[in-house]
Amino acid sequence: MSEQKQTQRRVVVVGAGMAGVQTAVALREQGFTGPVTLIGAEPHQPYDRPPLSKAVLLGKAEDSAFDVDFEDLGIELRLGVDVTGLRAADHEVDTEAGPVAYDTLVIATGAHPLVLPGSDGVPGVHLLRTLDDAVRLGPVLERRHAVVVVGAGWIGAEFATAALGAGCAVTVVEAADLPLAGVLPVEVAAPMAEWYGANGAELLTRARVDAVEPGRVLLADGRELPAEAVVVGIGARPATAWLAGSGIALDPSGAVTADDRLRTSLPDVYAVGDCASFPSARYGERLLVHHWDNALQGPRTVAAAIVGDDPGPYDPVPYFWSEQFGHFVQYAGHHAGADELLWRGTPADETWSVLWLRSGAPVALLTVGRPRDLAQGRKLIETATPLDPARAADPSVPLKAAVR
Repeated sequence: MSEQKQTQRRVVVVGAGMAGVQTAVALREQGFTGPVTLIGAEPHQPYDRPPLSKAVLLGKAEDSAFDVDFEDLGIELRLGVDVTGLRAADHEVDTEAGPVAYDTLVIATGAHPLVLPGSDGVPGVHLLRTLDDAVRLGPVLERRHAVVVVGAGWIGAEFATAALGAGCAVTVVEAADLPLAGVLPVEVAAPMAEWYGANGAELLTRARVDAVEPGRVLLADGRELPAEAVVVGIGARPATAWLAGSGIALDPSGAVTADDRLRTSLPDVYAVGDCASFPSARYGERLLVHHWDNALQGPRTVAAAIVGDDPGPYDPVPYFWSEQFGHFVQYAGHHAGADELLWRGTPADETWSVLWLRSGAPVALLTVGRPRDLAQGRKLIETATPLDPARAADPSVPLKAAVR
């Protein structure tokens, strides 16, 4: 893209989380000189989310603001502004503060946590997605309240860990048979379920919430749980309701269906991060990845496309981590199409890993306290390098030494 054309084009990024901030920064890093506007719904300086369920929640950090000098980079921030619609024919987004014109638009609005039906407006019910949520939950931990966590997913486990560390009595309610049901196979999730009780939390599985009232949670089977606070972690949905009527293509989950360069169905509009799905040639299906690493990597593809460089297909090996109950859990890849599961060690060990293979090559890896396995396995997944199953299943053999 020529210098003159760049200075005339205005890029508007909607969403000031990791994906939006990194898109704006990547544009400057890749030489874009035109105006860049970053619109965020929250009034706070843009911040990182992972510390919210850890350091910020426990009062060990006041916030987790990005270390970015937006003024120095020439990035205009419009914070505390809700975007209400997109009029592609006019190249404008509508906001509560009036329309904003764009030449190129990047949608990076992330995801909204799902609300427990019937709990809206009930005192003492919390979500954990924003800085304000973490700030509101701080006093709950300080007062060592009896806490009920609804949902034994990644966020539920992380909050339960923090609450136990603060001295709270914690009960976790999960509708499925095991934590992380539908996310991990039964044989992998089952040993992780034992972490709850071993660390002092009560885990109730096959337990459905019938009602939430001030001070208690009522289960469908008639049980009543005392709850000075209720924290809901039952998943998230792409924050794309504002795109209704815009003509932009969404999938059934509500995610923007981007292509392999993260372009949407509308001209001059890209989508990145938790709000967008993309086709993965590596895995042969469309992926929607609600994790930090995707929000970090995708913006480089978007920025390259905007400045006129062909970034190549966006097809990462998904990655995330979770710290829960004294365990450092990491996951890389996507195991849905695997045809073989290998254990490296056993859940009775202090550290262990699980490796998924397809036609002898690794497609995914989960590690518990084995960061070297993760680092080596992630590279082998990226290159689809076939492994010797017997050597790969020996935890004393480095994964890179198990190459067939």
